[in-house]
Amino acid sequence: MLVPCLLLGLTGCADTRYYWQSVAGHFQLMQAARPIEHWLADSTTPLALQQRLKLVQDMRRFAVTELHLPDNASYHRYADLQRRHVVWNVVAAPEFSLTLKTWCFPVAGCVGYRGYFFEADARAEAQAQRAAGLESSVYGVPAYSTLGWMNWLGGDPLLNTFIYYPEGEVARLLFHELSHQVVYVPDDTVFNESFATAVERLGGALWLAQQAGPQAHQAYADFDARRQQFRLLTRKTRNRLQQIYTSAKLVGTDQATQATLKYQAMQDFRVAYAELKTRWGGYSGYDAWVAQANNAAFGAQAAYDELVPGFEALFVRAGRHWPAFYDAVRQLAKSSKHARAQQLKQWAIEQ
Repeated sequence: MLVPCLLLGLTGCADTRYYWQSVAGHFQLMQAARPIEHWLADSTTPLALQQRLKLVQDMRRFAVTELHLPDNASYHRYADLQRRHVVWNVVAAPEFSLTLKTWCFPVAGCVGYRGYFFEADARAEAQAQRAAGLESSVYGVPAYSTLGWMNWLGGDPLLNTFIYYPEGEVARLLFHELSHQVVYVPDDTVFNESFATAVERLGGALWLAQQAGPQAHQAYADFDARRQQFRLLTRKTRNRLQQIYTSAKLVGTDQATQATLKYQAMQDFRVAYAELKTRWGGYSGYDAWVAQANNAAFGAQAAYDELVPGFEALFVRAGRHWPAFYDAVRQLAKSSKHARAQQLKQWAIEQ
């Protein structure tokens, strides 16, 4: 749910086209955004949208007063982009590995994905990665963060791509993106996304407990129950694939055998997903993800939840005090990538 610093995507003369699509796409978004007050004062604004904008204004205040997230220009404007996603991310990984290919940008550092404002460009990049021998996946993103760099231009806006999500999910997404403006470590996607996911989970639960009504609670409970069941399934499959690839390196398994084991793991995953759908009454929200599931897709998903238990444990260690928690995360960020990951995993075990 993040494409950090798209505007800083230029890595060399050969990447000029990518840079300009980033600039053009972002400024098109900024031009479409108007202050929430303007939308509320416009008699042509649908009632449902007015209600949502007012709700998000409450969430934005809650983010500042209760979660101590940044009080700045972000998320005080709204834009209707007339499409389902704001950007499309491309991820790629080798045939027998879940380790994502990385792209490196100034300031944002190296990340395991590459974002495009136009789907056709993302599809073309994915095809180029496949031609280079990698597995590739494209997924739509409802929101992204510019890490606070664009606050002088009005900040990151609210978007039609997520405004009608279940109330609890809108709160979580908002808190997730704002948290990227609190702590962001170049070259460590897993740390950044796991931190933001921990903030969204903890903050979202607090919002639902203190602010939401019974109907919102139920809608979110249904939504989140399916998500947790799907994540459990994908985590099991991811672990199984990782075991196949790791064991192959240790005992020298040939690629044909690896391919057979991998194929069976993926088949079992799809059978298990079909069973989940039956229990969900046919809910199809994850069909697109499953249809293109591969090493790249599983590797990308790991970035969002691998270290979350460690951050949640750190929140408890900080006395459930948000400023103390953020200070602890900033201090942890000064350690090496390996050291901070190991520390978070240790805290998760001890919790």
